[in-house]
Amino acid sequence: MTRHSFLDDYSEGAHPNILKALSETNMAQQTAYGVDLYSQEARTLIRRQMGAVNPDVWFVASGTLANILAISSALRPHEAVIAPASGHIVVRETGAIEATGQKIITVPPVDGKLTPDSIVAALKANAHFPHMARPRLVYLSNATEIGTLYTKAELAAISTLCRERGLLLLLDGARLGAALSAEKNDLTVKDIAELTDLFWIGGTKVGALMGEAIVIANPALREDFAFHLKQRGALLAKGRVLGLQFRELFREGLYFELAGHANIMAQRLSAAISQAGHRFAAETQTNQLFPILPNALIEALRNHFEFYIWEPHDQSSSVVRLVTSWATEERHVDAFVAKLKASARP
Repeated sequence: MTRHSFLDDYSEGAHPNILKALSETNMAQQTAYGVDLYSQEARTLIRRQMGAVNPDVWFVASGTLANILAISSALRPHEAVIAPASGHIVVRETGAIEATGQKIITVPPVDGKLTPDSIVAALKANAHFPHMARPRLVYLSNATEIGTLYTKAELAAISTLCRERGLLLLLDGARLGAALSAEKNDLTVKDIAELTDLFWIGGTKVGALMGEAIVIANPALREDFAFHLKQRGALLAKGRVLGLQFRELFREGLYFELAGHANIMAQRLSAAISQAGHRFAAETQTNQLFPILPNALIEALRNHFEFYIWEPHDQSSSVVRLVTSWATEERHVDAFVAKLKASARP
């Protein structure tokens, strides 16, 4: 690409440590289908983050596949998912969950997040049984689609409600690394394992070539999960490729180091945009930024950088999305800021 990309946090290949590990182990023979030594080591490292919780951990190739597997394996055909209207399974996965037979009940997000009140409202509005699909699972993501964070108190309140109402709780962790490494975060992996029934840890957006780790904390959801993996085409013969990457990410804290770097670059970029006089559609808490920029300025910047125009703001301005990554350098941020300031001059 001739223009530096702020489109996403997976435009680059993989962190050099991962490529080195893949190269060094390339000729070592390993058992297939995710029971290789590297995957077992990765599971042990991930479980160490979770205290007394001893979950099952499965590695899959993509986030959409993680959501499909987590939801379809946990629910019966007449059971539904409650999700924020901005949730990834609603707006970015081409009806993948509906294609498995599950209805998604959407509720308006508050700063990108679900609240206990919104969940209760959805339960009340979908209670005419057996004429309506029964809400059974609550879906949320941390960080959210607009980069905001759930506090421990917020997640605990949702978890308590779910357990009182017999609901399962799934946390989409595509950008969990960014959330856990954020300055305002007060959650740990252990907290999430204790408060949810299942969640997944995104590797694709934190320096892996590809891969997500599904963590099943609720023992009732573990039985026969391998069959679901196989039926969905997710049980890779060369599962070692996924496991080895997570071993490298969690062996010496690389996962949190890379996610933290992306957040630092985002804060640097956010501060400069704010100092230039521009407002934001959402507070910059992780590695996604949503500044509101004049349309003329956006067009000038797109001559030099790749980024999404997220949504119109008014007739003369739009919200754009900028995403920093583990590979973003200060010079990339500074170059964007320099062009922003130069293009804004009369």
